[in-house]
Amino acid sequence: MTFIDILNRRDAKIMPLKLMYITNNPKVALIAQKYGVSRIWIDLETFGKEERQKGINSVKSHHCLNDIKVIAPLLNEAEMYVRVNPWNENSANEITQAIDYGAKYVMLPMWKSKEEVQNFIAAVGGRAKAVLLLETKQAVECLDEVLKLKGIDEIHIGLNDLHLSYGLDFMFQPLTDGTVETLCAKIGNAGIPYGFGGVAKIGEGMLPAEKIILEHYRLGSSRVILSRSFCDWEKLESMSEVEEVFSRNIKALREFEAYAQNADVETLRENKKQVQACVEEIVKAIKASN
Repeated sequence: MTFIDILNRRDAKIMPLKLMYITNNPKVALIAQKYGVSRIWIDLETFGKEERQKGINSVKSHHCLNDIKVIAPLLNEAEMYVRVNPWNENSANEITQAIDYGAKYVMLPMWKSKEEVQNFIAAVGGRAKAVLLLETKQAVECLDEVLKLKGIDEIHIGLNDLHLSYGLDFMFQPLTDGTVETLCAKIGNAGIPYGFGGVAKIGEGMLPAEKIILEHYRLGSSRVILSRSFCDWEKLESMSEVEEVFSRNIKALREFEAYAQNADVETLRENKKQVQACVEEIVKAIKASN
């Protein structure tokens, strides 16, 4: 399926985006679930992340396996989603522990070869959903071979590390240079659900959240991460304030999605042009400040 096919398939029922949120706080997880977050994300990835993203204002979690054990039994609507470390000699053990503790989805980051993906699928062994986080130049180059494998349940395109892998200046450049569009078409043709990047709350973001959401609908994406700025709970004073932020921001997102779901082809194409122009301006500003 190409993005043109997606654009023209306006008679099909378009479902709201599945929302994912990273937290190891049980109270925050329950609030996120209450307001419609589909996946609560425990992030075990630490290997090489500090070095890759040094100087970048990205989320670097300090979660542990026990967080899965604590939060997973509390979830009755959202599902437990766990990002493990890049493939290494301890991966099979880490994956087994994550699943034993309650992971329903296990995500492999920073993979660079078909062999790593094969090893990952074997380690998951059908005990949970196997998810690939596509975020390296090497992953892009071997994707055609990877998509021939059986056992991949979802793929998420990680824009932060992907833009670093290509030596780009801004995380949304892969969205406007054709990379994400090509990847979505290939993954869609393979019949695998996919998503990309993260989204801030409506009305915010260097690249406005509204424009990003319309790109999700144009490209047939079905899932997205809620960024730290959507609800930075660690900066809030109380759980009642966290709940108020989730309530307000989810409501605004879903209201905009109702518009996006009914957007016609020309609206989506015009938004693509606006995204391109916005990203170009942001990149110019970044280069001018360096």
